[in-house]
Amino acid sequence: MSSSLSSSKTIRRLEVQSPVPADIDIANSVEPLHVSEIAQSLNLSSTHYDLYGKYKAKVLLSVLDEIEGVGDGYYVVVGGITPTPLGEGKSTTTVGLCQALGAFLDKKVVTCLRQPSQGPTFGIKGGAAGGGYSQVIPMDEFNLHLTGDIHAITAANNLLAAAIDTRVFHESTQSDKALLNRLCPPNKQGKRSFADIMFRRLKKLNISKDNPDDLSPEEVKRFARLDIDPESITWRRVMDVNDRFLRKITIGQGPDEKGMVRETGFDISVASEIMAVLALMTSLADMRERLGKMVIGNSKAGEPITADDLGVGGALTVLMKDAINPTLMQTLEGTPVLVHAGPFANIAHGNSSIVADKIALKLVGPGGFVVTEAGFGADIGTEKFMNIKCRYSGLTPQCAIIVATVRALKMHGGGPEVVAGKPLDHAYLTENMALVEVGCVNLAKHISNTRAYGVNVVVAVNMFSTDSEAELKAVRNASLAAGAFDAVICTHHAHGGKGAIDLGIAVQKACENMTETLKFLYPLECSIKEKIEAIANSYGASGVEYSEQAEKQIEMYSKQGFSSLPICMAKTQYSFSHIPSQKGAPVGFVLPIRDVRASIGAGFIYPLVGTMSTMPGLPTRPCFFEIDVDTATRKVRGLS
Repeated sequence: MSSSLSSSKTIRRLEVQSPVPADIDIANSVEPLHVSEIAQSLNLSSTHYDLYGKYKAKVLLSVLDEIEGVGDGYYVVVGGITPTPLGEGKSTTTVGLCQALGAFLDKKVVTCLRQPSQGPTFGIKGGAAGGGYSQVIPMDEFNLHLTGDIHAITAANNLLAAAIDTRVFHESTQSDKALLNRLCPPNKQGKRSFADIMFRRLKKLNISKDNPDDLSPEEVKRFARLDIDPESITWRRVMDVNDRFLRKITIGQGPDEKGMVRETGFDISVASEIMAVLALMTSLADMRERLGKMVIGNSKAGEPITADDLGVGGALTVLMKDAINPTLMQTLEGTPVLVHAGPFANIAHGNSSIVADKIALKLVGPGGFVVTEAGFGADIGTEKFMNIKCRYSGLTPQCAIIVATVRALKMHGGGPEVVAGKPLDHAYLTENMALVEVGCVNLAKHISNTRAYGVNVVVAVNMFSTDSEAELKAVRNASLAAGAFDAVICTHHAHGGKGAIDLGIAVQKACENMTETLKFLYPLECSIKEKIEAIANSYGASGVEYSEQAEKQIEMYSKQGFSSLPICMAKTQYSFSHIPSQKGAPVGFVLPIRDVRASIGAGFIYPLVGTMSTMPGLPTRPCFFEIDVDTATRKVRGLS
């Protein structure tokens, strides 16, 4: 299979309108190509993917085996400055850049994006297909069920949750012997045997016997009784909806549960460790091992209890076996997109999958481009891209883009609060050089942080119609003064790929002139605290304060042998600090670590900074007020 890209037949020229129509109206105005044509432009044959309707296909991981010897293309990550609640257009910029590279600069290109959660789609922020004339289509399919990966994650997560509480329940009502009899029932000939997955637990316990009847009473107790400490259970149920009333719930109140009441709660599905596993795994076998190693809590003796201890690791893998394959889609201008995984960046690691990036880099080949987005500001998404994703993938980016807007920089310069759903203050709609110039301190901090990884930084200024020429020039000058390789004014929202041609040229030059090697923020050999403090220092913190609970968890994870894992900070996206209202580039603050948890299967420790919630809530007027379907045409209306 060749890696060359012959995309000219799939390229569309857009007829743009001014003012720019609603995102869904633009998306509905373009008839997508059959996904087989997009696949053909990547030299993928029908044996390399499974169709999901006319406009989506799952690219099989076996493709990697066929193109293993092909060189990689250039690897570009898109981050941003600290955003307003409205978002600054990272997805739009990612798509617009790829449309420019593919449709106008005749480069081989693949866009790699996360699958959006339905939480923000129906909540405050809306979808994540891009916007204006830089979108992934069909945008309604992209923003809603796609190919069902998030539903598979939800099912797998909640199967594990059910297995945990059921095991605690049954162990509380049965003797060791009765547990063994039910876990290893005799066959018709009266012989007992272990299920295959049980040998994983036996190996963990250093028990080398393969016949349940040969176990001593002590071995029966160790094998059959997990003795989970209910207070230690960290695994929560999930659903892909913003529902604040599920943040804290009580389970086990039915009469048949015999008083086994426990306080727990729901997270949003994209915060599930299984989503992080999907994003960081490198093969089906790797995913199976990671799912089995997920730690759900501890025994009363302090030993970590895993999904494989519960006997459910294989079943989780079966539920996830189709989700492992990236979904192929297209942009408005006919360039290819791979959509895969969707962890939030503020409460998880915020990047699309390693396997999607690896497949894309081989498909575009040397000289081609793979552009992937990292969630929220560069202090969160790009930091985790470098220190978590690139560690596990072994891939090195040649260029990091920082998306900035005049609007957000004005906010960081002391402008009035920006609130989703409320009209912007006059300061954001008229020229105000003072606010922009002061606010550029936030941009400069992101540039210096990102340059420290050894990559060239290009600033993409996402232009709005209210931005003045003087304001845009000030942002460009501040970017170059802070060490950016280049800074480019972009109009891809209004003009599609044509509005990002200069950005494409700048990115190409940045990639071609990459001379340094990737530098991580910390070595893995550091202690958990040293790694947390290295990240806190990059935020501008003068120190870190640990709660009693955080201290206890750090000590426990260190004793259990997990201290060599990278760190994934769960922190607000609205400030470098833990306080969302602290804009600009605050310094000298003490970062509070409220709790520390572990995603052992995914492969990271995640400290909770301040009051970070893992289940968002709905606002007074959610996005769903605008969403409906035209019953005559069956087209979706109101998605943004």
